[in-house]
Amino acid sequence: MGYLLASALISFFVALFFVRQSSNGMTWGTDSDFDGPQKFHRRAVPRMGGAGIFAAVGVCSIAASWLSPVREQMVLLVACGVPALAYGLAEDITLSVTPRKRLMAAMVSAFLGAVVLGCVVDRTNIGVLDSVLAWSIVSIPLTVFAVAGIANSVNIIDGFNGLASMVCIMMFTAIAYVAYSVDDQFILLAALCCIGALIGFFVWNFPLGLIFLGDGGAYFMGFMLAELAVLLFHRHPQVSPWFAVLLFFYPTMETGFSIYRRRVLKGVPIASPDASHLHSLIFRRLLHSGKGERYLGRAANCNAATSLYLWALSLVAVLPAALFWDNTAVLLLFCALFMAIYLWLYRSIVRFRTPLWLFVYRG
Repeated sequence: MGYLLASALISFFVALFFVRQSSNGMTWGTDSDFDGPQKFHRRAVPRMGGAGIFAAVGVCSIAASWLSPVREQMVLLVACGVPALAYGLAEDITLSVTPRKRLMAAMVSAFLGAVVLGCVVDRTNIGVLDSVLAWSIVSIPLTVFAVAGIANSVNIIDGFNGLASMVCIMMFTAIAYVAYSVDDQFILLAALCCIGALIGFFVWNFPLGLIFLGDGGAYFMGFMLAELAVLLFHRHPQVSPWFAVLLFFYPTMETGFSIYRRRVLKGVPIASPDASHLHSLIFRRLLHSGKGERYLGRAANCNAATSLYLWALSLVAVLPAALFWDNTAVLLLFCALFMAIYLWLYRSIVRFRTPLWLFVYRG
């Protein structure tokens, strides 16, 4: 627990530095665009949360290399994530790095993880597929695609105060629990360091949004999540690979449905920003209405309240993933259940048929 506390403190104070600098007029690394389709804040906010998170995890990984039996594994893991972090931070500072370049950087990190750490998706518990994954020419590209996809999906759900960070905390907690259950000290330690770093950031991000996770933080945390989950079932045959699938089902479902919505339904490039994500719809149609704002007080409160809905939805996947991490059949059942709930909720909100119990105000 000492690593978790140290990580939280480092992240907390680095975030505080950027919050103070922003209040003193810092303009670089600050989000001052209030008009984009995915913009829900009303004042300039630093996007440098990823810097504090990386500093926290990086320092703890160096300490672990000296004080822990995991030795260099933590340092290697963090080093593999540097390309994803660097391009994300470059976007946070310059606002000129394209989504394609950020995704490619995440793929480079994923490839490094496969080569350096042996982090490879080599089984699915489905016989025919597993025989194909025995070939590295198949398993490594699949791993690169999956890990980069998870990193990108975390960035996609990063739309409201506390949303992505708390969902990541939940996921890392599930990974830490399973790692403890199979006695994997390396994965447990890495997950605890990431939890601490996110908690230190979360204090400043929720509910007031004094600092944002940014692309750097989202891509780096997404990479760490994917790597640790894949390493869990790669290193421990008793862990079902569907543990990782269910664990990440909310962000991956959001990503997959966004691609379908943009490419198939709207005929626009998949990287085009829009305001049709589930979290955007919840904000605009359930909370950010005249009645909703009167109940919650102001738009900033609606922003934070939106995250509560998605935290609850995410738990529908994260809790059963943690509880049934070794039972493929049950994990598959919950994957189907989550998909049905997501599609029902999205369809209900889009068609203005949202159940009354989902509204914060009914008067």
